Amino acid sequence: MIKSYWNKGKKQKFITIFVSLILLIALFAFRDDYQPALLFLRKYIFIILLSLVVLYFGLKKFRSSESTRKRLGILGLLLVFFSLIYVVGWNLKLYDYMKTYNVFNDLNKVEINDLPLTQNERIQPLQNIFTMANESVGETKDVSLPHLVRVDDENKWTMAIQPSENYTFQQISDNTEEVFSVSSTTPFPRFSAENRIGVTFSIGESLKFSRNTYNAVVQRFNPWMLINYEPSDTFYMKNDSGEWVQVVSLIKWKGFFFPYPSFGGVMVIENGEHDFNDYLERIAIGKGTYIAPDEMKNYPYLTKQNTLAEKVSRLQAESLKFLGGFSDPLPWNMLTAVKIPDMPKDQNQQPYVTDFDFAGSESDAYSGLYHWFGLEPIGDERTSLSYSVFIPADGTDKLFYYDHAGKKQGYAGVSAMPQKVKESKKEIDWTANTPVEFRPYIKDIAGRKRMFFLGTISAISDTSAQQFDGAATPDLVLIDSEYRDVIWIDVKHPSTWDKEVYDQLGEAWRTSEGIGYYYQKEITDDDLQKMVDSLTVIPKANNTEEIEALKRRLDSLQALDENN
Repeated sequence: MIKSYWNKGKKQKFITIFVSLILLIALFAFRDDYQPALLFLRKYIFIILLSLVVLYFGLKKFRSSESTRKRLGILGLLLVFFSLIYVVGWNLKLYDYMKTYNVFNDLNKVEINDLPLTQNERIQPLQNIFTMANESVGETKDVSLPHLVRVDDENKWTMAIQPSENYTFQQISDNTEEVFSVSSTTPFPRFSAENRIGVTFSIGESLKFSRNTYNAVVQRFNPWMLINYEPSDTFYMKNDSGEWVQVVSLIKWKGFFFPYPSFGGVMVIENGEHDFNDYLERIAIGKGTYIAPDEMKNYPYLTKQNTLAEKVSRLQAESLKFLGGFSDPLPWNMLTAVKIPDMPKDQNQQPYVTDFDFAGSESDAYSGLYHWFGLEPIGDERTSLSYSVFIPADGTDKLFYYDHAGKKQGYAGVSAMPQKVKESKKEIDWTANTPVEFRPYIKDIAGRKRMFFLGTISAISDTSAQQFDGAATPDLVLIDSEYRDVIWIDVKHPSTWDKEVYDQLGEAWRTSEGIGYYYQKEITDDDLQKMVDSLTVIPKANNTEEIEALKRRLDSLQALDENN
């Protein structure tokens, strides 16, 4: 048809060439708009090809059949085939099952036999930080979702103050001109001038058209990346020169049969206002510098950092349900199958980004930020902690897991924590408050490592746009995952938390485990000598019981001194 139209004359040739050029330009300039369709084809390429082959041969057989009965039979078989594809593949989630199994086979899994310690505990949960940040900006501004990153060797919540999505003109004309950088370890997060960093990004998450972060990154993709990669979470951090940058985590899709997501590196977008040349570059080839996973080690600010997309880490943690074999997660097995528990009122679901100290462990894991998951048995009524999963937040190709169930520790899991907190203080109005985000707290206390969950009590509202109401000094609780006891701790004095735990649970530990005495006042040699001197001057007559009592006391004090 095009050939016959071309041969009609010069006018038709000109129109054909002009339309072809327009289509080529549109295909090149608007690739960020049709890229989701390419990704859809990439993700379901095997199912699509299988369906097309069956449909082709089915219709071919249909057309060559002379009998009405055969034709109806072929149509019935096609209907059964596509119904099975829908029911088994989507409704029964067989496709997701196979995708997760491919993730499991691709993982570099390392079992550890010793839990790491936590360090630099963050006080506020993510949703409280998000609420307080939104309380600190004007009507025409929005705050991007907070992320915990390392800034100047300190863990901080960072988020962009960007044009509001409710004001389209600002999204088209304005830049992102400020970034919040708030310490995660303080009970008093401040969103004032010193934590409000002036930095201009002409490319942002809420901006329109080619200045949108997603569009700019996709435009930067080469043809291969356009089919296999997609942008995910956006982080704000300092580079090795001390300049603020946007770091966009990339997801790479692997495999042909049931493709699965993996960490694909990052795209780094520098700050600064763009001139006309930058505008042309952005329109033509996008913006950003691609850093592949194997090259990230050459950039110190990207190592031990938080750059991994949570979509990827969640699927990696979930894939551990196949530790018992391919068929174990099926409904008639489930001997060791596990799940990521979802908290009903906790909007920030796992993973919880946590700072772990692996120093002294037998593994080669670094000390820094990890995505932590507490996996539990599949059943809704089962809330024990089966596995602790530590996924390096910088995308390092390793997954560390600790098998609580295999060691028969009997620890309670994350989903069991809210009810225990509510039970510990029945006088609180739990319809207006809720315990949220139970992240791990692992410390050496009373002679051995002990695992707790650190939770925050947040006020909730059914009418407010922001469900969680952040407080500068929230109530905090520690729950012993082994003894199930709840300790209400002083948020303003983190250095006293371990002693507060010991004061409440010391007697129980002593009875159950036979531990010694800890956190006692140190007994000096002078004190012991004074006790000995006092014993030597006591008359022997009629004071036998008193002497024996004092001797027992001296022996106890000497034992305390040895323990300390």
